[in-house]
Amino acid sequence: IGGGIIGTTHARAALKAGHEVLHLERDPEPQSASVRNFGLIWVSGRKSGEELDVAIRAREIWEEIHQENPELIFRGNGSLTLAQNEAELRVMEECLEKSDSHLRRWEILGKKETQKVNPALRGNFLAALWCPLDGAVEPDSVLTSLRQGLSNHMNYIWRNSVDVVDIKSSGDRVTAVAKSGEIFEGDFLIHCPGADHSSIFKEQFDTAPIRKVYLQMMSTEPFSEEITTSIADADSMRYYPGYDVPSVAKLPPQHPIAEANHMQLLLVQRADATITMGDTHAYDEPFPFKLEEEPYEYLHDVASDLFGTKLPPIRHRWSGVYSQQTEGAICDRRRIAQNIISVTGPGGRGNTLAPAIAEETIKGLS
Repeated sequence: IGGGIIGTTHARAALKAGHEVLHLERDPEPQSASVRNFGLIWVSGRKSGEELDVAIRAREIWEEIHQENPELIFRGNGSLTLAQNEAELRVMEECLEKSDSHLRRWEILGKKETQKVNPALRGNFLAALWCPLDGAVEPDSVLTSLRQGLSNHMNYIWRNSVDVVDIKSSGDRVTAVAKSGEIFEGDFLIHCPGADHSSIFKEQFDTAPIRKVYLQMMSTEPFSEEITTSIADADSMRYYPGYDVPSVAKLPPQHPIAEANHMQLLLVQRADATITMGDTHAYDEPFPFKLEEEPYEYLHDVASDLFGTKLPPIRHRWSGVYSQQTEGAICDRRRIAQNIISVTGPGGRGNTLAPAIAEETIKGLS
């Protein structure tokens, strides 16, 4: 249950393991976090240990998915995290001293070397941390492309506009009841609710180590140049645990707007030449229904400064909410009953880690 990236990659993993899959989605098309993100597959900043291992495995599976679905737009375009001062550059240098830096394939590039990788970058920066493992998919189309590939399999059935309101386990069978009264039965049920922590199994989620995170993002008009890589500013090193080295504490204070909104710049050019960038973070509910203009203007200025030209005007603004596990685990994967598993809470890593999370879930079904 759940047509987002977590649910869809679980459907794929179950099919590959030889199961028959009935895939249910509440909306006509998924419209939550899975379609409101950057489409980034972001290995570079993952926490050392299990999280990095899962990210690297997920990156391999994304390559497999692309081979299975050639029409799925996947780019192994790598990422450049840009340093604008010596303190930021020192963090990058210290990151290269980490024991797992070779797994991330990190490399520091000077400005001229950076511009060879991404000629559109002609602005204010000293150097860049290059990670060739990072990639990107198109959030508007990736789920559709994935399902089209799955639908070629005789053991896969997709049903949208099915609002499941009750799930029950009885012996070796599990039943899902839709709001319409329709009943679905199977041997096993995997529940992938995203940030909906209250519709089903609320009593479980009320005590689970998960929270919701609210963010704002934007996209611009088409940009006349090709942006060959994904881009991050050095503020991302304050947030991603992969950069947890002593020199992070010596970074200069964030800009007040960035600090107030827990911001970093992440940026990727879409297949239609528009630029998606963000993002802010808020953790205290209730979340605002009004979009704040100040963070958008700030991020647009930061990005323009890095490119050395004013980027195209903003065309679209939006907000989103995702589910985040709060105790350091890859996700919140819990056995509700012997034949019911719930999977949520990957945080902002969902698009990156989903294929490997799904693989582990299916391996654990027996």
